Parts: sequence; structure tokens; C-alpha cells
Amino acid sequence: MQVILLQDVENLGHQNDLVTVKDGYGRNYLIPRKLAVEANPSNLKQLEQRKKAERRKEEALLATIAQVKEALQASPLRIGAKVGTSGKIFGSVTPVQIAQAIKSQKGYEIDRRRIHLLEEVKELGVYTARIDFGKGNEVDVQFEVVAE
Repeated sequence: MQVILLQDVENLGHQNDLVTVKDGYGRNYLIPRKLAVEANPSNLKQLEQRKKAERRKEEALLATIAQVKEALQASPLRIGAKVGTSGKIFGSVTPVQIAQAIKSQKGYEIDRRRIHLLEEVKELGVYTARIDFGKGNEVDVQFEVVAE
């Protein structure tokens, strides 16, 4: 029996996969629990429509990510920090501060958990942070730490 999975099922497949299972497993477990539907012509047509919609959504998301990447790489961010007499900053620059700088200087709101510092930032200078947009879309952003 062929079924279309409506949700991810462990050891079987992911959502929207077309899989072949034994008749009893499909009829008695997957279909009653709304984990799958039978792969008849109308359900297959709906599956194709869902996949097309998902592809369009993915393409729009990739276009937006490309636009954000260009804006972030256009010029370095400037982050102000309090500096001691030896030139070292008090504390360190964190992903939260970088996210705030992106929002105020570039106009894009990026989750701080997506920002990864490649090295510890404890002095004035130019550094690089990596922003992970997911699905292999990453961008390196340069930022400059300056005295306030």
C-alpha cells in the first residue's frame, strides 16, 4: 500500500513523502492517527500542489536572504564599546550587540542565536561574525569595534 505522510514518522519518512508500507500498518496505524493518507489520484494531486507551493515559498525566502546578504556585506557595522586605558574593552562584544547594530544600522532584525562570533572580541578593531540563515545559507559580516 502506498501512503503520503502528513507528518514526519520515525524510521519511515518525512512529511509529504510517498512511501510503501504493509496494508495493515497503513490502515490500522498511520491513517487512523492522521499520520498519512492513502495515495489515491486526488491525494497525489494535492501533494503536487503542496510541493509547488513549498518550492515557491522557498524561492521567495532565498531571494530575501540574498537581499539581506548584500546589505550586510555592503559596509562594516560599527559597534561602540567602553574602553579602558590599555585599549581593551570592558567585557566583550556579544551576538546580542551585533543583532542590535544590524537592526539600527541596516534595518534588518536577525535573531541573536543565528549569529556566531569567529573569535572573542575583547579589543578595538575589525572582526568577523558568521550569520547562519539555515539550509546552508551563511554570510560573514565584518564589524568594527570603536570607542564610545
